[in-house]
Amino acid sequence: MLKPLLFVSAVVLFGITAWSASGTLAQEESPKNPVKPTEKSQARAKEIYAVDCAVCHGETGDGKTDLAKDMQLTLGDWTDPKTLAAKSDGDLFTVIRNGKDKMPPEGVGRAKNDEVWNLVIYIRSLSKGQPAAAPSATN
Repeated sequence: MLKPLLFVSAVVLFGITAWSASGTLAQEESPKNPVKPTEKSQARAKEIYAVDCAVCHGETGDGKTDLAKDMQLTLGDWTDPKTLAAKSDGDLFTVIRNGKDKMPPEGVGRAKNDEVWNLVIYIRSLSKGQPAAAPSATN
């Protein structure tokens, strides 16, 4: 009974976020992360992740959820530092803000830019040990 409820919730969430996707960054931009994490900002990022990301990416970030399986999604395992090592924070921000493939965008109405930047930091913290160092981007 929980699986259909999660699926319906995800579909509604995807529809709402796709509808409110105005104000997204261009795909070509890859800005640097301008925020410094605080205990409060990371607590907020964890809340956003739990509501908007965990249903597909998993509570721990391993990408192994029933919904991802049902939607035939192969998601990266963020608990492995190598998964995000080749991605800059700007790349992650752009994917979160604009969406990608079946992933809906995180619209400005759902999360402010600084909250998305903190979400990037939170996602990197899901890797075992410490976050992998992001490659330097030409910004």
